[in-house]
Amino acid sequence: MLLSALEAKDIHPAHKFKAIGYVSDFVVADNKLYAAGDEGVVTVFDLKTKKPIETISLQPIETTLGELQAPRILSIDYYNGKLLLVSIGKGLFRNVWIYENHKLKKIISEDAKLTIKEARFIDDEKIILASFASEIILHDMGEKYTKYKRHVTQSTLGDITLTQDKKHLIMADESGEARIINVQSSKTIQVLDSQNVDNVFHVAHANGVTLTAGQDRRVGVYQKNSDPYHIKSDFLVYCVGITPSGRTGVYSSSIDNRLQLFSIRTKQKKDILTGHKALINQIKFINEKELFSSENSPFIYYWKLD
Repeated sequence: MLLSALEAKDIHPAHKFKAIGYVSDFVVADNKLYAAGDEGVVTVFDLKTKKPIETISLQPIETTLGELQAPRILSIDYYNGKLLLVSIGKGLFRNVWIYENHKLKKIISEDAKLTIKEARFIDDEKIILASFASEIILHDMGEKYTKYKRHVTQSTLGDITLTQDKKHLIMADESGEARIINVQSSKTIQVLDSQNVDNVFHVAHANGVTLTAGQDRRVGVYQKNSDPYHIKSDFLVYCVGITPSGRTGVYSSSIDNRLQLFSIRTKQKKDILTGHKALINQIKFINEKELFSSENSPFIYYWKLD
């Protein structure tokens, strides 16, 4: 372990993208980076030229005082050329949008009085929504029909993610628990043997491995056919990420917003990604050696690992 610590090095970002507004969520697809933020705008970057090529803007909303303000976008996802957006509307209820062929269409209105935190594509027709109250909703866009609406737990939602085949949803909440849910039936398949004792801020999953980021300064690690374990950090863990193979994890690890890489199998800490200036809120690997991360600022960082 000592040798590993001595060999570990700092990795600096290969590039920084500047979006419009503070970034809340982003997605990488088809050589493009889609950055959604608090100014009601999605900034689209071409990853080859690293330059912005398009902006998608939502209409301002009217506040209770009659003033106009930009609607914060909370969530963004991509599937088959379509974007799925969740934004804050009147009364803090949510609007859900589809953006396709350069056209924006509202599919769920604030009039439904939902407090959705995240939305993800299941396929071309179906999306899954998760609310702050830990409700999950499977919605068919083509039929304009809700297949189910299930209240999963009494605890406030922390985060959700889908398995790579989109058959299962991993949900974590403020109790520290994480559970695996069958997307089609809404049934809980497994409640993971909790490694967190406090609020889980973020969850990541790949190839049968789930990571959780906790207020208790712990990274929970759950693998098939292995005992779960946790890694202790010296600061609140706000965000985690994982490579597509499930071999390498990363977590926000310090007050100066560093990202610590580690081996899932050996628990050994590896290199550190340094350069963030604000609280990290998303980490997404696109392959084993490249990842993007965003913070509570207009910046998204691109990293290349050795």
